[in-house]
Amino acid sequence: MIETVLLYLALAVFVAGSFYRISAWFRHDIRPDTPPTSPGARLGAALKGIAATVFSPKLFTLIRAFVMDGLLQVRLLKRSPYRWVMHICIYGGFMILLLFHALDSLITAKLFSNYQSTANPWVFIRDFAGLLVIVGVVMAVRRRFFGPAPRPLSAKADTVLIAILAVIMLSGIVLKASKITSHTSYLDMVDVYAATFDEEELNALEAFWVDQYSVVSPDVTGPFAPETLEAGEMLHEMACAECHAKPNWAFTSFAVAKAGKRYALKLDQMNFPGLIWWVHYLACMLGLAYVPFSKMFHFFTTPLSLATNAVFDKGSAAPANLATKQMMELDACMHCGACTLACSVGVTVAAVPNTFILPSEKIPAIRELAAGKTLSPDRLRLLQQGLHLCTSCNRCTEACPAGIQLTDLWAAVKETVLRKGVPEFLLLSPLSVHRGVTAGPALDTDGYREPLATAMGAAGGGRLAEFRRDPQPCLLY
Repeated sequence: MIETVLLYLALAVFVAGSFYRISAWFRHDIRPDTPPTSPGARLGAALKGIAATVFSPKLFTLIRAFVMDGLLQVRLLKRSPYRWVMHICIYGGFMILLLFHALDSLITAKLFSNYQSTANPWVFIRDFAGLLVIVGVVMAVRRRFFGPAPRPLSAKADTVLIAILAVIMLSGIVLKASKITSHTSYLDMVDVYAATFDEEELNALEAFWVDQYSVVSPDVTGPFAPETLEAGEMLHEMACAECHAKPNWAFTSFAVAKAGKRYALKLDQMNFPGLIWWVHYLACMLGLAYVPFSKMFHFFTTPLSLATNAVFDKGSAAPANLATKQMMELDACMHCGACTLACSVGVTVAAVPNTFILPSEKIPAIRELAAGKTLSPDRLRLLQQGLHLCTSCNRCTEACPAGIQLTDLWAAVKETVLRKGVPEFLLLSPLSVHRGVTAGPALDTDGYREPLATAMGAAGGGRLAEFRRDPQPCLLY
């Protein structure tokens, strides 16, 4: 009963958290020049854009991008086979476990009428998928902490996520291992499948399971007579074989079971399989509830971002849809650091103590800005410095496996930060170029004068009086 309550609670948190994050795409905006639009109007504009795409030739481009770049991650494979293997291991293994293990009663059992979780190929698939995730996590940790510099910083959320994944996968392997050797689990199986056998038959069956299935029994130990094993095998074929694959098919769990076999009886007496089941179940529920609040949410948003950008036309799109797309892209970021490795000025972080120079480190602060949170003056200035040291080389956008248009995002945030009145005097020329290129004829010169005057005044610029007389020539500086 309590596990059902926990499941519904975790699902409720997952749904509520997902709804909150998705609704933020239509409530928040990072672009200062977007006309004020209600969330309902932005949702309507998005649905209109989706309908226009679905009923046009762009639909095939959308599907291709979703399958090739979103699911198969061909875009990532071309840039880094190592990262492709890492992502496929984590993503593929996790999705297999989710669909064919965690949701087996809803999916696998409906698709396969003879489904039994303890039979093959499911025993092997479950074990193999868990191993894939572990390999992927190890590769991710190696790349994050021992890969080439500059490396993205690991936030607390990243550490928590890795810890939850590790507990889920390792407890799952240990749980299966403890059940392989557990005499209690064996007796539970006998009560269901061999309750009609007499005592002699039960002894023969137990002998077979001790010999062939690695059960550790307190009463029945080998070596066994060949005729006993033969009789046990016949009984096994009658009652158990159809539903129970040999334990060595769960190769990782089987290896753990063999290594801990000497402790099996003591652990079984302590009800260790039951205890580790609760650890595994609680970790799974915690992981499910945590998904919308972690970068694991990109499992859903990254394919969506790749598909959207494949068909999105910035020139003809409604401003509201551009704002919504950029908010969605912030959620598609997986903090993988690909943009940081590609950044042409990323190496300067070794000399300039400002992590906002790194593209991957700007995203969390931009999320806060978009949500209307107030950044401290120092953090705001550091963000502006990191934004304007950017050379707009577009290498970060090309490297991003999620397809995020990072260069467009930096341009929008530059203007947002500038309008907050935090100009950087030494960056006036880049600011002038940026505003002239991005705003063009629509440049609000009245809005430009105030931050420029503030910067020149704060720096004691000798041209301040000249600027006040005639600001236009000063726009070149």
